Amino acid sequence: MIGDEERLLFANDAFYAAFASADLKAMDHLWAQAHSVSVIHPGADIIVGRAAVLESWKVILSDQMGFDIEHQYPIVRLLGETGIVLCHERVGGRRLIATNVFVKTREGWQVVHHQSGSAPTQRRREDGEPRPVH
Repeated sequence: MIGDEERLLFANDAFYAAFASADLKAMDHLWAQAHSVSVIHPGADIIVGRAAVLESWKVILSDQMGFDIEHQYPIVRLLGETGIVLCHERVGGRRLIATNVFVKTREGWQVVHHQSGSAPTQRRREDGEPRPVH
């Protein structure tokens, strides 16, 4: 039997498939309609509201036939009706870290927040362990 964690990972995979294929219709379907949504694209400010979020995706996806993107190493956190997926992204030659937040609806897991930013280059401590930024 498929559980919430597998369904959440499937929704996360669908998000990246829509991104990779520049499929605005699929992207629209993935974002929650009955909940507040937001996005923080790499190097950009906070965007709040479904119309503004989808407009940002329209701008990003309109210039491309598709993207060379892949997501790796997902970490799932289930918090009742909220699911969080942390993962690494590779977009072209750039390495990024992403947080995708989903809410469980009648339609399944839907995106309420996506944030992606450059993977930090952390200085190492003398013992070789990464040093946190904050």
